[in-house]
Amino acid sequence: MIARDEFISRFGGVFEHSPFIAERAFDDGFVGETLDVDRVHTALVAIFRAASPEERLGVLRAHPDLAGRLAIAGELTEDSKKEQAGAGLDRLSPEEHQRFTELNRAYVEKFGFPFIIAVKGLDKQAILSAFEKRIDNSRDAEFEKATAQVERIALLRLEALLPTR
Repeated sequence: MIARDEFISRFGGVFEHSPFIAERAFDDGFVGETLDVDRVHTALVAIFRAASPEERLGVLRAHPDLAGRLAIAGELTEDSKKEQAGAGLDRLSPEEHQRFTELNRAYVEKFGFPFIIAVKGLDKQAILSAFEKRIDNSRDAEFEKATAQVERIALLRLEALLPTR
């Protein structure tokens, strides 16, 4: 059985800057002898979904803007940096960067949290297209969409850390 500190160290960043999810999963006994992607993802998602609306909003707000100021300043987490670079968001033209900046600002103003999308396998045009469509959603619909994307990001991060069945 993995020790609590090791579990939190290893999986505390799967949900961006939200180690409380790994802490609760361990403390609530969701972690078994076998650590595989499905088991750990199911445990972490159960804790995330059981969190208060304020806590889930905090998890959403912990995510960086896409191609935003943290990326420019080099202050993204390693996972976020790799994910955004893999989608080409580190190589935007000035016009593309301006469009992302405008959408980021409008999105946060409307919803109170950043636009979140699992970028793996997407290019900047697909991300921009999704951004432009989702900004027209209601806050409730977008909260649900963003939380689903956070869960997908967690799955992708776990797949990089653990074996699948």
